[in-house]
Amino acid sequence: MRLASICILAVWLVAVVFGRWLGMSPNHIDLNAILQLPDARHWLGTDDLGRDILARVLHGVEVSLSVAMMVTVITMAIGVSIGLLAGTLGGRLDSNLMRLTDVFLAFPGMLLAIAFAAVLGAGINNLMLALCMTGWVSYARLSRGQALALRARPHVLAAFSLGAGPVRVMYRHVLPLMLSLLLVEATYSMASVMIAEASLSFLGLGIQPPQASWGAMLRDAVRFMLVAPHYVLAVGFCMMSLILAINLGGDWLRDRLDVRSEGQL
Repeated sequence: MRLASICILAVWLVAVVFGRWLGMSPNHIDLNAILQLPDARHWLGTDDLGRDILARVLHGVEVSLSVAMMVTVITMAIGVSIGLLAGTLGGRLDSNLMRLTDVFLAFPGMLLAIAFAAVLGAGINNLMLALCMTGWVSYARLSRGQALALRARPHVLAAFSLGAGPVRVMYRHVLPLMLSLLLVEATYSMASVMIAEASLSFLGLGIQPPQASWGAMLRDAVRFMLVAPHYVLAVGFCMMSLILAINLGGDWLRDRLDVRSEGQL
């Protein structure tokens, strides 16, 4: 799994770098080359405006990864902070924060994201804000459960007995012990965010033309599926390969960081 993930990610990285180096333009319109099949000039063919699909796919990778990394960092910071507060301090604060989390869990995440995106309006900034408003829940639940288990550890109890404040205990003694689980969760979260970004763009609530987005490209490609199947197949396969690579990397990290798999427990 590790080798496959690294190879696929390396191919995408090299492709993006070479695409920039060659100066490929994702928005160049050529009305004489509409819906052309793949050839020596256009390796993945052209779309309904004669734009090079490969150039737009490579630009879409940059946009998708940028959104995924930004949303993952923000949601992790929010969710982990809430989970640590709830799990370490407990009491009424824990109850109130978990009730807030349960409210968000009562609705499908994608449905909430669509609702927020519809209210906020289309655009990449509003798209990221909508995904951040719904993506912190999984981190909060995970970190809260880990904090509840870790706060009974002897070194945590000793820190409290020596007069350490709750913030110091959370970020000095509890958080380092859950970093491996959070790293694995972040890997899967990146893949989920990429799918959510593509879904919202497919519905017209995400990244807007002429900026390239995999979801918007798939929306346009579906209209020409019968006359130009290479369009939807190229975009769909590229999206599948990158998300598959990220998920394989998450599986490898999970197995690698699980001490039980090493026979240590």
